[in-house]
Amino acid sequence: QVHLVESGGGLVQAGGSLRLSCAASGSIVSINNMGWYRQAPGKQRESVATIASGGRTNYAGFVKGRFTISRDNTKTTVYLQMNSLKAEDTAVYYCAADTYASTYWGQGTQVTVSS
Repeated sequence: QVHLVESGGGLVQAGGSLRLSCAASGSIVSINNMGWYRQAPGKQRESVATIASGGRTNYAGFVKGRFTISRDNTKTTVYLQMNSLKAEDTAVYYCAADTYASTYWGQGTQVTVSS
């Protein structure tokens, strides 16, 4: 079992920045990839950015260099630095961790960008 706790969401004006954190606990040695996803009201959950165990990163097209995913040296905390935020970035942001057996999700953190 892997337990994920996100933090760092909030209200920010368009053009501002936020940094999300996701702390993993439990069977962390079994984690392969981690990532950030988001779900806006009335829309499906979508991938924002992922980071593999080896450090390779992948971003959604709408990120366009605005967001950066990173991980601490212990590989137990993943960050999402979000710059130049837009109103359309408003959503609940979820952290996810993949193991060989399952995918685990955090409870989500709300990001609201006012225009």
